[in-house]
Amino acid sequence: VPRNPAINLNTIQFSLCAAVFICAKDAAKENATITLSSPATAHTVVLPLVMTTPETWHPFVAQIPAKEKAKEGETVALNCQFHSPWGPSLSKLTVKWYKEDEKGQSDLLENNVTVLTNYSRAFIHGNLSQGDASLTILNVTASDHGIYFCQVTLSSGKVVMGSGTKLRIRRALGLFGIEESIGTIIGVVAAGVGGLVVLIIVLTPRLRKCLLCIKQAPHQGMEETVSSQISYCKNMSFS
Repeated sequence: VPRNPAINLNTIQFSLCAAVFICAKDAAKENATITLSSPATAHTVVLPLVMTTPETWHPFVAQIPAKEKAKEGETVALNCQFHSPWGPSLSKLTVKWYKEDEKGQSDLLENNVTVLTNYSRAFIHGNLSQGDASLTILNVTASDHGIYFCQVTLSSGKVVMGSGTKLRIRRALGLFGIEESIGTIIGVVAAGVGGLVVLIIVLTPRLRKCLLCIKQAPHQGMEETVSSQISYCKNMSFS
């Protein structure tokens, strides 16, 4: 650095750092060698070219929402959207819908062709060229409840599928026009039966004691009232 009082040493250091930064940005493109010179010495910086590649993502199937409800006789639509880094088109790919319930797995459609026998109420209404393989079910019945899966087979043979959509069917009980899901109806009936069983178990021993005490109650003559006998039985039952 020249011995000139008018030149600030900090200013020279800042200029040198700025030059290195600017040259480094240009050199990073060509794996170049940067040479910086000053009156005192020369600084040489070698910057290797660093190649970065974008992260790849894999095709996937989205089924949103995860739950759907419908009343018996209604039409329901189950969403299915295909996403791929090579484009969403499903025109040349195999699309399949199947259902899982308490009876097991049942294939419904494959490339919009009905697979399940005597099941013509379902079809794909989405635009396959846009990656939309959404399913429509007409005139739903109680037997349509279950979890529906949308599956896509890629040209490589790899299979990707959605997480499933659970379909619940509401039905009218008829007596008061109450609409409720099948699962809730089953739950209410089961709870009622269980409560009745518990009540019988709890009351049976006491009923036996009551009947026994009526037979064994002391006879106090014709003037003894029924109320006194009942009172006596209560004391016997809870003693």
